[in-house]
Amino acid sequence: MDLTYSAEHQAFRREVLDFLEAHRHAAPKSSGAAQRPSAEAVAWQKLLIAHGYAARTIPKEYGGYGAAPDILKSRIIGEEFARAGVPPGLQSQGISMLVPTLLELGTEDQKRQWIRPTIHGEVIWCQGYSEPGSGSDLASLQTRATEDGDDFVINGQKIWTSTAREADMIFCLVRTEPDKGKHDGISYLIFSMKTPGIEVRPLVTMTGHAEFNETFFTDVRVPKTQIVGKRGQGWFVANATLKHERGMLGDPGQLESRFLALAELMRTETAGDGRIMDNPILRDRLLRLQAELAAMKFNGLRVLSASANGGEAGLARLIVKLQSCELAHQISALAIDALGELGVLYDGSPHLRSHGSWQQAYMFQLGLIIGGGTAQIQKNIIAERGLGMPREPKLATEGSRS
Repeated sequence: MDLTYSAEHQAFRREVLDFLEAHRHAAPKSSGAAQRPSAEAVAWQKLLIAHGYAARTIPKEYGGYGAAPDILKSRIIGEEFARAGVPPGLQSQGISMLVPTLLELGTEDQKRQWIRPTIHGEVIWCQGYSEPGSGSDLASLQTRATEDGDDFVINGQKIWTSTAREADMIFCLVRTEPDKGKHDGISYLIFSMKTPGIEVRPLVTMTGHAEFNETFFTDVRVPKTQIVGKRGQGWFVANATLKHERGMLGDPGQLESRFLALAELMRTETAGDGRIMDNPILRDRLLRLQAELAAMKFNGLRVLSASANGGEAGLARLIVKLQSCELAHQISALAIDALGELGVLYDGSPHLRSHGSWQQAYMFQLGLIIGGGTAQIQKNIIAERGLGMPREPKLATEGSRS
């Protein structure tokens, strides 16, 4: 793959830098990834779309910028926004997972109804996939949708439903043909979270916060027209969505921002008579993480290149989520170790650094690694094919100054 920057791409980088210089004062402090975005975050998203730095390749008729795909321009945007410490726009399940699914498999009416308000932050989505008895084996899901006239009537339960309490809409897998094999007879429905019969209960995790929820469906009526793809082929549609989920969780720009924040913390925090950065053990760990981040970025380019050229990335795509979740956890672990006695603090302490974001992220990212057993499954596949094993995440006790 040729990564040489042409004159066109060099000019584009200057354009991005000029935009950041002129507008970075309007950027929100965060991208509003988990909850309903603030008015400031929505305004920033709309500004980015207008200039082609968000929703860049989504057609204009659906509310996007309408640019042709260009791997290097996308890379330049990600690099410069990360270096500037500026949020790249709204990051959510609706924008990063549902919208590309609708572009690929949705009807024209579905595209026109949902893409514009979703990418503009006006409609928030959650994902109804996992169930208490269907974690890694998602195809065994038991939430049923039975026919009743022009509607499906849904009964069942979902779990680990991120943003369910904030969401306006849900994209949900249900079993419409229970007499077929477990990978068949599943359909992919989209419907309002305000539909009668839906109950959401928060799930408090080991972080001490309720990032996830349980969602219960009791005689929830959904029009048959709100199916994405063909009836009974929801497994195919679901896998299209999961492909984009791996890309969302494996965004190297977000990880680079966290890495740069870690490097800044190590340059500014002190331990004894010197900076944390002057500790050779901790500095060596930082350099190792920098190398792993570079490897992840180039693997991401390999995936993008394969997609742009009509090919399949294969295992290169498979490892994106695994690699990113583990690397994010290692970045947080090093921050906690570098902070020493301050690193073991949690909610409520006046001595927390970065409002406790490092500790919160450390616990949350550990859950992403072990959740559903998917990380171990991916490791086994990689080992079986002789491609080596990703390095295990370090415990947040190794190399501590405390």
